[in-house]
Amino acid sequence: MFDSLKKKLQNIRTKFASNIEEAAGAELEQPVTELPEGAEAVESGVTPAPPVSGEVPEKEREKPTFFKKVKVLVQEREVLLREKDIEEPLFELEMVLLENDVALPVTDEIIGRMRKDLVGQQRKIGSSVDDLVASTLRSALCGVLGEGLDLSHYIREHERPVKILFTGVNGTGKTTTVAKVGHYLQKNGFTVVIGAGDTFRAGAIEQIRTHADRLGIKTIQHQAGADPSAVLFDAVQYAKAHDIDVVLADTAGRFHNRANLMNQLDKIRRVMKPDLVVYVDEAVAGNDAVIRADEFNKAVGTDAVVLTKADMDPKGGAAISVAHTVGKPILFLGTGQGYDDIMPFQPRAVVSELLGDEA
Repeated sequence: MFDSLKKKLQNIRTKFASNIEEAAGAELEQPVTELPEGAEAVESGVTPAPPVSGEVPEKEREKPTFFKKVKVLVQEREVLLREKDIEEPLFELEMVLLENDVALPVTDEIIGRMRKDLVGQQRKIGSSVDDLVASTLRSALCGVLGEGLDLSHYIREHERPVKILFTGVNGTGKTTTVAKVGHYLQKNGFTVVIGAGDTFRAGAIEQIRTHADRLGIKTIQHQAGADPSAVLFDAVQYAKAHDIDVVLADTAGRFHNRANLMNQLDKIRRVMKPDLVVYVDEAVAGNDAVIRADEFNKAVGTDAVVLTKADMDPKGGAAISVAHTVGKPILFLGTGQGYDDIMPFQPRAVVSELLGDEA
């Protein structure tokens, strides 16, 4: 998953480390003058420790050689990172992010965070430059991804039934995602009912019922063409009457610029009063997914996002961009065709995988 972005980010990490080490090496090429015999060994504010009681007197010890003095000074010196030291890898990072479908405002945010955290840093020679670069890049990426949302924890902390409304455009795997989330919740000990709120698309009711029957989940449905608000109202009433933990509401796919369908979705929200509105789109849609998520959020509101087909996306730009652009967490990534192929989105774990590192 996200193999292209992963490979390029790890290359950029190496480039940053190389540039910083070169900058350190350039500073260390300044000549070090032999100190006069008997003079204090003071360099750049580094003061030698006073003699410890019982030490061999100075005159009786072996006279320090020139190379030993250089070694001491190098080990104690610090390098101040300047913008020109990281200008080239920052530009390369910007290009990598844009080429992998990271939205421009999000790219600017990541670059800005990297510049702020690196420029002006003082590093002792010999300390791990790679650790500095990795931690800075991890911090920048986690900063734009946010904290994520643990659905199981959310449900346990809220009054039951928790009502989750799924929205999104046509053909992005929304109905299948509803079934996957239902299966995920069952495995985590919750009871579930599904409301077949897509009464607009031919075959949609049969599709969600087939999924639900395979998983042993109750489906609330009306006939095709019925008012979806009425269907989902009945689903909520069923959940209350039967002590069901979670209501999952499927809806018809729609575009944000279809006024009649968006008005219908607004009515559904008013009738159902969902606790979470979850927008579903494809990770492979890249920046289109980011733009559509933002438009849906502006039109009807969004509390979380699910990205399907993440296993087919080598770039990963949508996953990085959506959370920051919409200002809402990514809830799950769809990673295949099976009911188990859904992964809770944990920002730090995803970033660690991208960097080939442990969190």
